[in-house]
Amino acid sequence: MNLIEQLAELVGFHSKYNDSFGREVFAKDEARHSLLTAMGYQLDDQVALQNSITQLQQQAWRNILPSVHIAKLEQTAHQLSISLQAGLSSSITWSITTENDERLQGEQQISELVQVDQTSFSDGTFIKYHLPLPHLDQGYHELTIVYGDNSQSCPLIYAPKTCYSPEEAANYKIWGLAAQLYSLHSENSWGMGDFGDLKHLIEKSAKRGVSAIGLNPLHPLYQNNPAHRSPYSPTSRCFLNTLYIDVTKAPNFSENKAAQSLFNSDDFQAKIAHAKQTELIDYPAVADVKFQILALLFQDFYLESGKENNKELIEFNDFKQERGQDLLRLATFEALYEHFRAKDFNAYGWAHWPAEYQDINSGAVKRFQQDNIERINYFIYLQWLAHRQLTDASKTAKALGMPVGLYLDLAVGCDGSGVDVWSDKDVYVSGAAVGAPPDALNTLGQDWGLTPINPVALQKQGYQPLVKALRSNMQYAGALRIDHIIGLMRQYWVAPGMKADEGIFITFPLEDILRIIALESRRCECVVIGEDLGTVPEGFGEIMQAAGLLSYKVLFFERWESGLFQRPEHYPALSMVTVSTHDLPTLAGWWTGRDLQWRQELNLYPNEEMGQADRNSRGGDRDHLIAALNDMQVINMDNVPESAPAKMNRELTLSVQKFLAKAPSRIQLIPLEDTLECVEQVNIPGTIEEHPNWLQKLPVTLEQLWQTDSVNELADLMNEARPKVSI
Repeated sequence: MNLIEQLAELVGFHSKYNDSFGREVFAKDEARHSLLTAMGYQLDDQVALQNSITQLQQQAWRNILPSVHIAKLEQTAHQLSISLQAGLSSSITWSITTENDERLQGEQQISELVQVDQTSFSDGTFIKYHLPLPHLDQGYHELTIVYGDNSQSCPLIYAPKTCYSPEEAANYKIWGLAAQLYSLHSENSWGMGDFGDLKHLIEKSAKRGVSAIGLNPLHPLYQNNPAHRSPYSPTSRCFLNTLYIDVTKAPNFSENKAAQSLFNSDDFQAKIAHAKQTELIDYPAVADVKFQILALLFQDFYLESGKENNKELIEFNDFKQERGQDLLRLATFEALYEHFRAKDFNAYGWAHWPAEYQDINSGAVKRFQQDNIERINYFIYLQWLAHRQLTDASKTAKALGMPVGLYLDLAVGCDGSGVDVWSDKDVYVSGAAVGAPPDALNTLGQDWGLTPINPVALQKQGYQPLVKALRSNMQYAGALRIDHIIGLMRQYWVAPGMKADEGIFITFPLEDILRIIALESRRCECVVIGEDLGTVPEGFGEIMQAAGLLSYKVLFFERWESGLFQRPEHYPALSMVTVSTHDLPTLAGWWTGRDLQWRQELNLYPNEEMGQADRNSRGGDRDHLIAALNDMQVINMDNVPESAPAKMNRELTLSVQKFLAKAPSRIQLIPLEDTLECVEQVNIPGTIEEHPNWLQKLPVTLEQLWQTDSVNELADLMNEARPKVSI
């Protein structure tokens, strides 16, 4: 093993993996070299390379404390492993600052500690001991140890074993609807779905027995670049996409004369009409009308800043204070992004800015903040509006008896050009990308263009980037789906300049991360669903269940090796079940083979033989599905849809959902696209402009939704199949 291979192994990179086809795939030296360089290691200097290896090998001995320690809350006694160089002192002093700023402290004689291991280096002997810890409330604390002239601190986190459970949320099997929020449209919306539409959907759906509304990620994208539309490629995972603001629900919309004058003008109404009438969503057109009005509303609001007893201003200032530096960073980034795109339209992100602005702590950035405080406050104002509207929707869902309410989605990572990477470069590996190895659906592999987090740096920061992302989303949600949760155990990284099928897996501290998720889940009373599709390591499902996370069961994938569909009783109770996902065909698209047509037209197969095999097998797949439905007696065989040529019908729409309703799975979600029997899928991975990803509007308005036969028939069926009766 050469030095670079040694370093890669110490960092956590895997030398090989088994792909979904059963083949053993070995990491390429070029990929190793490129990724280690992106992580900041000097590989061309042999001395520096050897020093990096030595440091990693010895750090557990030379550091008194680990980077972070997570105490298992359920244990009655707690202890921590510390490492001390022999002979520097006969005792240590320790202190703990709790989350509530309480301080505990004491002194411990080293002779009284249990010794567990020791080693020697050229400069001395190092001994590991077990240090007893007090029992603390769950939360984020800090431990400091002083030994001789040495002092070191680390985050000390007391966390539970399991997440908030679906049984605690509801004592019955629930069902809900899954919506791409942007795809909603109503008489009131301006060309795409908004938080007002979401509240409308909640109010109408609650009356029909719906217990949850699932949504696409609501993270911010780039306000000054609305054409960047993938909700899974956000600038941050900690705030909201301001394009979802319902402008008409802003506090001063009706009273503001300038805004009303513009809104009621013929030209402006024509712009709104255009945005509403386009077949696909025109994001720049939507942004144009929304932000023109919002800028006027902010000016009016900002002028009120000197007045006392204005409840909205008090609420706004409280929001600023609670979100603190993270919110200021986001708003500063948005203002800088806007500023530099005005100079260069192609300046898409911080890497295109002058060097002095690429460092968030630079004097140039601080001067920009001082000189542009009003514009920065404008972006804070928009986040405040989005927050209060989503909060209102969330509270409405719970008030109307939805036990889960909003089911939100946490993206796997952030776009490398965005605020999270710009403001915390130490924790991100710029240039590399998160992705997925080749599998049956994506035989070329996937490069998602998301900048990965360095797992070593994540631990050094006490998991705070993850904590913030979880908490920011759970505050609105009764359930949170974590996209590609397998990446919290091992993540597939694509090296800069290399192809998606040449990636390498790297290990993440899964046990610690699951504890963090459980802690935030219980604090927010939020059920957690782990999207565990794709190449799943053996035993991962059992690990998730032990942590109280629901697995993500998709009908299309729940099959035996023979191709037969599994009976629903084989699904685990601790799961969320659905027919399809945003990255897969709708039921109608699958039945009619529309997905296969797209994949053939877009050359998504590595060879024609594989494409032909897929097309040849779909007929048998349809037969297997009908056989499964008939076996469970959920389909009227006299009304089975045609399969050659394949045509969709209502019988299949209803019977498939009835089939899944029999599963013990605690949550069942039905995509609105399936309730409306849509053929086109939301997104085709591996494409950007070749397919209308994230652009499609639902075929009916919200006002028409609950007047649609298929929607009402499904609601009646689901209320019968999953009644609100204790189990």
